[in-house]
Amino acid sequence: MAAAARGCPPAGSGDRALAELLLEFSRTQYRAKDGGGAAAKVERIERRCLELFGRDYRYSVISNAHGEICAHYPRHIVLLERDAGRDPLEGAVQVGKLQDLINRSKMARCRGRFVCPVILYKGKHICRSATLAGWGELYGRTGYNYIFSGGSDDAWADTEDISEEDSALRNADSQLFDKVRGHDIKLLRYLSVRYICDLMVENKKVKFGLNVTSSEKVDKAQRYADFTLLSIPYPGCEFFKEYKDRDYTAEGLIFNWKQDYVDAPLSIPVSLTQSLNIDWSEYQTWDLIQQTQNYLKLLISIINSDDDSGLLVHCISGWDRTPLFISLLRLSLWADGLIHASLEPSEILYLTVAYDWFLFGHMLADRLSKGEEIFFFCFNFLKHITSEEFSAVKSQRRKSLPPGFTLEEICMLKQRDRGSTTSLSSDFSLGMESSPGAAGSFTYEAVELMPAGAQAQAAWRKSCTSSPQAVLWSRAQQSEDRLPSTGVVEVKSSSSSSSTHSDNFLRMGSSPLEVPGSRLVSVSDRESRLEEVRSAFLANYSRTIGLKAVSPSPSGAIGGLLEQFVRGVGLRGSSTL
Repeated sequence: MAAAARGCPPAGSGDRALAELLLEFSRTQYRAKDGGGAAAKVERIERRCLELFGRDYRYSVISNAHGEICAHYPRHIVLLERDAGRDPLEGAVQVGKLQDLINRSKMARCRGRFVCPVILYKGKHICRSATLAGWGELYGRTGYNYIFSGGSDDAWADTEDISEEDSALRNADSQLFDKVRGHDIKLLRYLSVRYICDLMVENKKVKFGLNVTSSEKVDKAQRYADFTLLSIPYPGCEFFKEYKDRDYTAEGLIFNWKQDYVDAPLSIPVSLTQSLNIDWSEYQTWDLIQQTQNYLKLLISIINSDDDSGLLVHCISGWDRTPLFISLLRLSLWADGLIHASLEPSEILYLTVAYDWFLFGHMLADRLSKGEEIFFFCFNFLKHITSEEFSAVKSQRRKSLPPGFTLEEICMLKQRDRGSTTSLSSDFSLGMESSPGAAGSFTYEAVELMPAGAQAQAAWRKSCTSSPQAVLWSRAQQSEDRLPSTGVVEVKSSSSSSSTHSDNFLRMGSSPLEVPGSRLVSVSDRESRLEEVRSAFLANYSRTIGLKAVSPSPSGAIGGLLEQFVRGVGLRGSSTL
């Protein structure tokens, strides 16, 4: 079913729509096949999501109206195809082919939560799923659901209809895994996924001595050997009870990696870590903030790689840790103006809460009852990713710069050499234009010759030190990571008879910043956009769900973060708290 959501009226706007969403989310466990009195409210939420996706993208919808594909995926699964107004991409995913692969592969993953594309960035699909299903699920779906949920009736414990295909799988021989995981691999390849990031702290999930799930990293037949597998263990939702019990303070909160069930070490190919300047061997000493920050940096670095490969992020069931990082990725890329460029802060907040969390089955009511507030952590955490080091724009800029030069130095050169082809003693020839985006953004349109020799670079820097701006930029440069020596630049020797230099020169190609439909923003804009999202979330969360105050201090003050709510969003004295 192709759609562009044209003419679809918004189901609500601003704080009121978000407040209604949060109330519904906190009271209702979403399941695609459920009807009842909440159906009308859920339908409004679904329509609103389609309208927001349609602002910037052409998309198709995979129907899951009665949960026939997955009981706890959206009833309208959105396949983003291209930016609105753009021609179809060559080799774009076809919805009919995708749906066929989904139907064949869904048994391969825990709870049938198949690999599903949710973000389109630079033509790449960022996907989510659960981990691989184990024997326990494939051969005993009903018993598995009961065991895995700890026997609770509110966590998918009811029996699902068993199709003829499911029955055939139960009676299959030892080639069962070859069949179902083979279909899963075909789906991954069709979506051009190369990188698989596994957030599990276990190699296999064990309940009562039974391996109920597996993962790509321990597939005995190495069926996933052609993919780039990353084991980035991250604490499960249970750990976030400690976050809540510490008055919603993540600073200094470190996961206990010595627990018996934790057996999945961090494992990342060296090629993906070299440019990040992170000591990954220290990951067990990181607190929750640093761990989340570093993992997000890694994911942003992966999706900004020069290849056309997509990314899959998953945990065990794919409804706690997975939406945390999918939501952070969506908000971070939006804050850079790279995706959902036309959405306002309240709109992107609504979209990610509704689609990434609610409609993909996060059990907020259950988590709140247990104090496992990973959902709240996600949006409060936005204050920790406002700086340039989390910007995908920065990563793209740095890749495009000649070796040995910082972005600030290129900006200085632009000011001194605007439109010139022979200035600076003929050492440089640079043509740059400002990006059509916000102030502070740059794109390289027709960059000519740049000096690659170390002596030429040193001479240029020396000639610029008299400028006040140069002094400031020089200080800032001291803390900058050094630029990679490879990337999108091409090294050539100057053969022009008019040149008086024999140094190598660099010619830069097309701009990596030219993302279709994007609206690049400056670092200050990024910070303000994320802070606006966070403030809107805190205000609406406090009005609808609220936080559970920890033991009061001797002064009788409420929890530190609740007090922050009151001061930060201007609600002191309001009856809405």
